Amino acid sequence: MRWFGIGIGAVAVLAQGSDVLLGLRPVTDGCRVVYVVDGDTVDFSCPGEGLIRARVTGFDAPELYSPQCASEAAAALASQTYLRWVFGTADELRVILGGRDRYDRRLVEVFVDGQRLADRMVEAGHARTYDGGARTGWCA
Repeated sequence: MRWFGIGIGAVAVLAQGSDVLLGLRPVTDGCRVVYVVDGDTVDFSCPGEGLIRARVTGFDAPELYSPQCASEAAAALASQTYLRWVFGTADELRVILGGRDRYDRRLVEVFVDGQRLADRMVEAGHARTYDGGARTGWCA
């Protein structure tokens, strides 16, 4: 499949490479975004912590690495792309580090330009609110 004369694989490589640029953008508490794994998982580099994989709290995004259907895979890619755009265009990012989830990821709350990232992702249609209970599927 081709998009504007560029192969989809090239677009994916460009999108992943953009996270290196995001790593140059400091977060208020000194952490830096290193890589957006999917719509609700982000790698940060934080002083005194090093590289951490974090689960952003307050919302659930479609699964990129284990989608249950093609529509979930497409929604997950859109969610990841949107989150990269949010981080890349933000003037201010604030990360509040919390405990750990069952996958040993740090639980974090993120604010973008003063707004909870969870609210922004849900309002944009790239996630659902989530408080730790049972999750519903993304396939119709």
